Amino acid sequence: MRSSLLALTCAVVFAACSSPSTPGQNGGTGSSGGGSGGGSSSSGASSSGSSGGGGSSGSSSGSASNADAGAVDGDVTANDAGDGEQTFTVQFGPINVPPSTQNTQCIVVPLGNTALVHIGQIHDLLGNASHHMILYKVAAQPTQATPFACQPFQDTLNPADGNPLIISQAKDDTLTLPPGVAFTLEANQMVRLEMHYINASATDAVTLVTTSTLTTMNAADYMYDASFLFIGDPDITIPAQSSWTLGPHYFPVPAEYATANFFAMTGHEHQWGTGVTIASSTGISDPGTNIYTNTSWSDPVTAHFDPPFHVDANGGFQFSCSWYNASTSSVSFGESADDEMCFFWAYYYPANPSGAQVCFHTDAYGGEPTGINACCPGSALCTALMGQ
Repeated sequence: MRSSLLALTCAVVFAACSSPSTPGQNGGTGSSGGGSGGGSSSSGASSSGSSGGGGSSGSSSGSASNADAGAVDGDVTANDAGDGEQTFTVQFGPINVPPSTQNTQCIVVPLGNTALVHIGQIHDLLGNASHHMILYKVAAQPTQATPFACQPFQDTLNPADGNPLIISQAKDDTLTLPPGVAFTLEANQMVRLEMHYINASATDAVTLVTTSTLTTMNAADYMYDASFLFIGDPDITIPAQSSWTLGPHYFPVPAEYATANFFAMTGHEHQWGTGVTIASSTGISDPGTNIYTNTSWSDPVTAHFDPPFHVDANGGFQFSCSWYNASTSSVSFGESADDEMCFFWAYYYPANPSGAQVCFHTDAYGGEPTGINACCPGSALCTALMGQ
């Protein structure tokens, strides 16, 4: 039973939101994730990244008369940004999102770069009904410019297939990489834009348009490639009409990240989330030094660290999530608007040759205080359960 439950956990983490569903069960609002608040983030000297609550709902409704565009081909627009730099804007939509709809769709398109480029900034604008957006660089494959149903994170588990570049939840989200740090894209790079969207309105359709603009840096300024580490805990069971906290739980950072410079971080919860806190820790018994606090599930802050920080040798992260479940039913871990999640991702450089990794901690199968910690791809546990 333990292995089957863990397999289910992995499946939910790595294949979430793969089919359409109807939001708003369990007495919830049906809104989930970010993509709604009006905040933006940019590089700076922040090291705590705290954010106030009160973000607006992750879904928004519009007039049905303004939502008749239907699915259109994805598009990429290239522009000269001056000083030898270029921008490439990848557009998803406009598409029509019917009432009471939750879905994940993707487009796969050529970026249009005729030569190798280094990307020093990504600016995402998420449209109405957005939950989150992920942009990947992917291996050469046929163009699929019309939005299609897709499995989230499938290009995370095999670096040969692709790597995520950015995950955005806020409606206006900018990731500015440190000087000399970039995402390197090969000539004629294919990219995949993954859009998880929710329209919680029972009556009105919504028109959704989302863009991701990549700005290059001069080749002479390039020194390191960036990547990210994705960490979470699926041990979530929140009683109805109750407050509940998971953690703090300790995740030891794998040895291959001993030289990593962590420069940005974002937390992730769904609609009942009230807080994510993360501390850099020397070990399981050390409560650590707080590096991230967020209290807005709908518009989570992306904290930037200038200078970047290192995790101590044999150290890791202590992290916790809190919720208030206002519904009339218990809420547990899952991908839908009515489930909950406790995750964060940390951007770092230089990139691990194995690519981005998705990691998790759980006490359900090993017991406190150590539980089980695994990262995919690469862990024997992933190989056994996921074939990765």
